[in-house]
Amino acid sequence: MHETHLASGKVRELYALDDDRLLLVASDRISTFDVVLPTEIPDKGRVLTGLSGFWFTLLHAIVPNHMLGLRGDGRTMECRRLEMLPIECVGRGYLAGSGWKDYQATGMTSGHRLPEGLRESDKLPEPIFTPATKAQTGHDENISRDEAAELVGAERLGEVERIAIALYAAAADHALTRGIIIADTKFELGLDADGNLVLGDEALTPDSSRFWPADSYEPGRTQDSFDKQFVRDFCEQTGWDKTDPGPELPEDVVMHTRSKYIEAFERLTTIPFPAYRENPSVVLG
Repeated sequence: MHETHLASGKVRELYALDDDRLLLVASDRISTFDVVLPTEIPDKGRVLTGLSGFWFTLLHAIVPNHMLGLRGDGRTMECRRLEMLPIECVGRGYLAGSGWKDYQATGMTSGHRLPEGLRESDKLPEPIFTPATKAQTGHDENISRDEAAELVGAERLGEVERIAIALYAAAADHALTRGIIIADTKFELGLDADGNLVLGDEALTPDSSRFWPADSYEPGRTQDSFDKQFVRDFCEQTGWDKTDPGPELPEDVVMHTRSKYIEAFERLTTIPFPAYRENPSVVLG
């Protein structure tokens, strides 16, 4: 079968199989501050692909997704082609990251007026939808619902918001039973040939979400995490100016980060990671 390389992302390679199908290959690359670092994290791509496959299967009743199957390498997903919406769809249940920064400055985030007196990492009264632009370079920028409606249409945005919040809430409930708080997560939605919304890209991975261990959760500070925070902290300490090229990662940082990714995978799926490496379809139920 002939595969045509279409694009390289920070972490993924995208190939066309034919007019209807794509291959999404997750590498072990890691980026921080929008720079791909020279050191890879072994098995990181398999964690991203396996977790996405798990969540696509678990959440399929809420919205269809683009997954057609997983290949034997554990890092390649066969997918349906979609016409992707020009916005990021972020579900937030806790006040962190850019949402916290917006709140400190304005008492709001993406047009949502939030209660006064919230602390960093506080749980929000209910999950909210905060759209963002898709930046080709640099950071995605939070935008208001009105700005998002100009990009996709008001009626479509209402559907997107309902789906994003339902996906976030269902995933957060599941994760909490496994000892993980999902503070926020980013979804990408697209349209199929009939104009129906379909979940694409990856879903609910440590790269697209903030995962916090529930047993050490304490509002009023930055939380421990299962994502790239350990790598970010190391990079901050090196004096690096956050432009390409990034610093090499020492072995202890690489192995600690790998263990965090794998721990998140095993907690959320209850599947031992070696079992996934041996047979990736085990995450599909």
